[in-house]
Amino acid sequence: MIVAGFGFRGAVTEAALADALAQMGDVVPDVLAAPDDKIDTPAFRSFAAKTQAQVVPVTAEALQSVHTPTQAERILEKRGTGSVAEACALAAAGPKAALLTTRHISSDRMATCALAKGERA
Repeated sequence: MIVAGFGFRGAVTEAALADALAQMGDVVPDVLAAPDDKIDTPAFRSFAAKTQAQVVPVTAEALQSVHTPTQAERILEKRGTGSVAEACALAAAGPKAALLTTRHISSDRMATCALAKGERA
């Protein structure tokens, strides 16, 4: 299973989410994961519906329990993890997940996306 983990600002657009994912190449994720407090953002919901992937919310506890290769200081202070996108991807992919890509940032800097492979528990 391939999980696309996302981090994004509240004013994100579908285009920014699509841009961040497109930077991964021709990957079609099985699951889209995002922080549970942002999962109902209209642009994310609309983007997810168009991809037809399963949506998995990731709790703050789960985000904070994942060590990520990227260590962005601002995100560490705000979310307790170095990369929301990487942490979401790994947490949603399950306990034996492996990161396929570190985060990629959309052109407008409104969204990040990372990929992980795993089997959800």
